[in-house]
Amino acid sequence: MRRLVILGAGTAGTMMANHLRPKLSSDEWNVIVVDQEKSHYYQPGYLFLPFDIYKPKHVKKPIKKFIPKGVELVQQAIDRIDPESDTVQLQNGETLAYDVLIIATGSKIAPHETEGMLGPGWRRDVFDFYTFDGAKALRDKLREWSGGRLVVHISEMPIKCPVAPLEFAFLADSYFQEKGMRDTVDLTFVTPLSGAFTKPTATKALGHLLEDKQIDVVTDFAIEKVDNENKKIIDYGGKEVAYDLLVTVPTNMGDEAIARSGFGDDLNFVPTNNATLQTTVKENIFAIGDATNVPASKAGSVAHFESEILTDNILRFIEGEPLKEEFDGHANCFVETGNGKALLIDFNYTHEPVEGTFPFPGVGPLRLLKESRMNHYGKLAFRWIYWNMLLKGRPIPFVSATMDTRGKNYDIAEKVEVTDE
Repeated sequence: MRRLVILGAGTAGTMMANHLRPKLSSDEWNVIVVDQEKSHYYQPGYLFLPFDIYKPKHVKKPIKKFIPKGVELVQQAIDRIDPESDTVQLQNGETLAYDVLIIATGSKIAPHETEGMLGPGWRRDVFDFYTFDGAKALRDKLREWSGGRLVVHISEMPIKCPVAPLEFAFLADSYFQEKGMRDTVDLTFVTPLSGAFTKPTATKALGHLLEDKQIDVVTDFAIEKVDNENKKIIDYGGKEVAYDLLVTVPTNMGDEAIARSGFGDDLNFVPTNNATLQTTVKENIFAIGDATNVPASKAGSVAHFESEILTDNILRFIEGEPLKEEFDGHANCFVETGNGKALLIDFNYTHEPVEGTFPFPGVGPLRLLKESRMNHYGKLAFRWIYWNMLLKGRPIPFVSATMDTRGKNYDIAEKVEVTDE
């Protein structure tokens, strides 16, 4: 009996288990998922927790609920991977042998990477919202906060869901308006990039939103430390931004098990072929989602598109067939802009976010790079789609794994110099 082992029962790992179990003979293959956690979290929902839009029950469910029948769930922590012996060492001393390995260990915040971030202000006036506990703590803070200088900050790229910090700033603007205290809040968005959005075309087309909402922007800010005593963040060039409440996105890093395995990059992400999702570590090791170093967004939509292509490539690998070089970095993301509206962006490795329609060319009903209530409802509907379709490996109708370039206007992209940032 051969073994396919999936490390991680987050979005990517759960989808792969659901995709592959029905396609692999149960007489020939054992499928095993390893994850020490007991709960599965809908991470896009962390954005809404601080503003009391979602409750904890909306974003947290038992992991076992989504592991398909016929898949063994091993709830243990991973120590390291040994590619030479085709084994995974668990922290309880057990060893798991595999014939095919899928690394879906995701990424986590690493506030300890920035001097002072975990100082006396942590979870008092310095908060994250990229964890379940952090988002809940920030919710409690915002409920009683009386106003002042609110700074929304990104430490460095890459991060999970690159638009989320900007969404947080937009939702904060709406939240304080609804509480009748927007005049008492100075909102500042601080980014290490040269523009508020991660893509130049989006910055060009949508930068006015920050000005309209009176959100100040500080760009090219490479944070050195958090000064808890004086309540300010300081970059390596000496630039300072003062805060009364700092909402930060700490450095994101891959799982420490990757570092212990000796083959991750400086941030513990797994070196992975951009198009096939086979790692460069060994031919029988594949990676997916936030765990990879591919230059695509670390977002749920990307993991979804990757899972469809990786499933096909795993089956091809098992049969000794050439892998398809099909993954094009496709991502689409709803971007909350506040006041019951949202944007939708669609892009890949080679195409910037552009205007157009989605999912049907020329028809929509969703508009790209345009604020609308329809896009907002699409964002909210995604939670149901996530729990009931995405995790279970069910296809989302009319949404292809690779980017459909039909019905999109590329004139805007031609006017913008595209960088590798």
